Amino acid sequence: MRDFFFLNSAALLLGFVLDALLGDPNWLYHPVQAIGKFISFMEKRLRRTCKNLRRSAVILTLSTVLLSALCAFILLMLLSLAGRIPLLTGMALLDWLGLAACSMAKEALGVKRALNDGVEAGRKQVARIVGRDTQSLTREEIIKATIETTAENTTDGVISPMFYALLGGPVLLWAFKAASTLDSMVGYLDEKYRDIGWSSAKLDDALNFVPARLTACLMVLSAFIMRLDGKNAWRIVRRDHDKHLSPNCAWSEAAAAGSMHIMLGGTHEYFGKAVSKPTIGDDDRPAEPGDINRACGLMYVSSCIALVFNTILIAVMI
Repeated sequence: MRDFFFLNSAALLLGFVLDALLGDPNWLYHPVQAIGKFISFMEKRLRRTCKNLRRSAVILTLSTVLLSALCAFILLMLLSLAGRIPLLTGMALLDWLGLAACSMAKEALGVKRALNDGVEAGRKQVARIVGRDTQSLTREEIIKATIETTAENTTDGVISPMFYALLGGPVLLWAFKAASTLDSMVGYLDEKYRDIGWSSAKLDDALNFVPARLTACLMVLSAFIMRLDGKNAWRIVRRDHDKHLSPNCAWSEAAAAGSMHIMLGGTHEYFGKAVSKPTIGDDDRPAEPGDINRACGLMYVSSCIALVFNTILIAVMI
């Protein structure tokens, strides 16, 4: 068990460094793409063959999560036959591909650069990372949407994968990534996905429950380190953590909003329909492009703090 936790911690450290240096190279076929194709295949098949979509949802969720975990397990078992170094290498590579800090920061900062070319360019760029309709967003709304998705993905794309990698290695990490991919593809409340995606959405909520609250605490601490308003971030987290349709998203969004003294949330259009959401934070000042940098900074500093605890664990294991 001691050896397992040491390899886990060392692999996570290496995976984080690889993500920071390389991100997600365009030339590399990402495992999430394979998971996405499997989800699309299974969804179409289940819609054709099973009349009970609520039951189909469970089949879709379990098959995707278990198959993803099984693939990671088999790969690591084969590598373990070759020794500790190949096993550690494989674990580090799977951890790297399971983290998304670099790619999220790249997309977010891409929105900031696009805004230099005008609002329309910003709308097109932000549409790559948000689910809401973007064709009528104002400049400030584009900035806020980018901050919201960066804060939310600090949980989904960074802290949650690190949390599950530390608990159960790449196998548990990729079970989580499968659940997260399911939620992003079928976990909607509209008529098309409400039945076939309900179990995926519930599982994603359950898996992110602890990491979301951990992320908020890490972001508050990061706000102090970055000389933002950490005290106000904590106040807004305590006040507004439940102001979202999701039980998890508002935690990190509240920390970001409070640290920068801006207001997030509110009513937005999804698939042509207005969806009313509570506001998060106080409208002390308008959001500005520099806030996108601050949101990315909160994400990186939070993940680095988590990594420090991981590194301490390595030292204890040696």
